[in-house]
Amino acid sequence: MSFDLPRNVILPVDAIDVRLDPGPHPFALSNAEAIAENWRQEMATNPALFDGTVVLLSGLAYRDGRLVGRCHAVNYSTFMLWRKRRENSGAEHAYAHAMLVAGDNALVAIRMGSHTVNAGRVYFAAGSFEPIDFRDGMVDVDFNMIREVGEETGLDLSQAERGQRYHALSTASGTVIFRRYRVAETADELARRISAFVAAEAEPEIEGPIIIRNATDLPDGLMPHMKPLIEWHFGGTVS
Repeated sequence: MSFDLPRNVILPVDAIDVRLDPGPHPFALSNAEAIAENWRQEMATNPALFDGTVVLLSGLAYRDGRLVGRCHAVNYSTFMLWRKRRENSGAEHAYAHAMLVAGDNALVAIRMGSHTVNAGRVYFAAGSFEPIDFRDGMVDVDFNMIREVGEETGLDLSQAERGQRYHALSTASGTVIFRRYRVAETADELARRISAFVAAEAEPEIEGPIIIRNATDLPDGLMPHMKPLIEWHFGGTVS
């Protein structure tokens, strides 16, 4: 399976069939020494990093409104080297965003903590897919979204109103799968709850909440993939 999907355009997605291959990713096998050396350098710069398990794609395609793909569990150290060598690597990254929509239609994002790889960057609370996010070998995207939002912000989105479908945006840096999650509280109320959660955490992942009230309200540190998602939301798309 190759990577065969339109780039730099928001795609409607009705189903996601991304499966976990039990075998090793070819990138991990062919770069073992470089992965170990790069990890030593990364740890010297940021000792707070943890070499946990994430997944990396070996194929992804868009067919008739469906995302179909294959991925492999890899160490985070493998992912870190891949970030530097992604071009022509035979691997790509996919991740999910719960687009948190407040009762006043503002979006609530987060700014990452200073000890993280994406320190200071702004995006919706999210994290890479992990083996725990798979059911019978297939990724459960909503489980990942709800889990990551809960871990980073303390909010429980399990009862939130979900958008009718997913959407996806694929760029050179990866593919983000996103879905609206609507709650009744205002953005200010959500921000207060998130700030209180962060203040109570011994080692919070995030610096705090960021409210985005319109398509031109773009905060410093915004990740590049976020701008088209924000424009899409405030452009009136209802799904």
